[in-house]
Amino acid sequence: MTYTDHRTLRGDLRREIAGTIGVLTDEHDFRAMRRYTSFAFDDHTTYLEHLEALLRTRARQGSHTTVTLFDPADYAEFCAGTGLDPDSHTSRSRFAAALATTGPAVPYDGRPLADLLPTLVDEAVRQATWEYAATLLARLGPCVSCGEDLGRAAFARASHLLARILDTAPPGERHLVCSVSGPPETLVAALHTDDTTGRTEADESEALEFTAVLAVGLATAGPGGLVMRISRPGAPDRVHGWRLRAHRLEALTAGEVFDAYCTDAESGDLIAPESDVDYCEAPHLGEEDGPGGAHRH
Repeated sequence: MTYTDHRTLRGDLRREIAGTIGVLTDEHDFRAMRRYTSFAFDDHTTYLEHLEALLRTRARQGSHTTVTLFDPADYAEFCAGTGLDPDSHTSRSRFAAALATTGPAVPYDGRPLADLLPTLVDEAVRQATWEYAATLLARLGPCVSCGEDLGRAAFARASHLLARILDTAPPGERHLVCSVSGPPETLVAALHTDDTTGRTEADESEALEFTAVLAVGLATAGPGGLVMRISRPGAPDRVHGWRLRAHRLEALTAGEVFDAYCTDAESGDLIAPESDVDYCEAPHLGEEDGPGGAHRH
C-alpha cells in the first residue's frame, strides 16, 4: 500500500473521531490560563479567532466537534485530583474530554463563534439551575407525618401543573418563564413549546429544568411567579400569568398581568404596553384535583 493510500485512510479515520474543545469564553478565564507556559496565547481575541478557524477546518474535513466551557478553577481541581500536570497540552485535552460527558456542551454546527458561545453559556446556566434546584428538592427530605419524599412529591405536582397549563393554553408558540425568589439567589427557568403542528414539542432538558424550579417554588412557598406568552401568525400575542402563593399557583387577572408587564421591576415606574399584545386572565388550573394536589397534613 502506498504512502498516499495510508494518508487517505488516516484522513478517513480522523473524520470518524469526535473531538471536544474547551473554550475560554471571557477575559477573566483567559488571563487565569496565561500562568501556564504551555498556553501559547496572550490575547483573548486572537485566541478566539484561531479557535474559530480550527472549528471551521474540522467541519470542512467532516469531523464532528463538541464545544464546552473551560473553567480554569475546575481544571486546576481536576489536575490535582488526577495527579496530572496542569501545565500540559495533554492534561487540557483530557479535561476537555471529561467535560464532554459531565459539563455543558453543544455541537459545533458551523455558526460563527460569536453566535455559538451565548448558546453554550445558556446551556451552562440551564444545567447549573437544574442541579441547584434538584439539590434543594433532595434536601427537603421526607414528610414528618407520612414519610413521603417532599421533593419528589413537589416535582410530580409541578409536572402535573405544567401539563395543565399547556393543555389549557390556546395553540401557538408558547414561551414560559418561572422565577422563584429566595436565599441565596433567585432561580429562573424558561421553556419554549410549539403545538402549531398539532402536537406539543418541547426540549426535554428545558422542561426538566423548568419543572424543577417550579417544584422548588411549590415546595418552599417562596415568592415567585410563572408567565406564559403565546404567539400565533396574524394574531396578537397573548400573555397569561400566575403567582406562587401558599404552595400553589394562583391565576392572575388580566389587570394584574398588565400591571406586572407594564411596571419596571426595579424602579416601579410605568412602562408603555407593547403593541399587538393582549394581557389576559390566566385559566384556573384546578390543581386540587388529581395527582397535582398540594401535600398537606
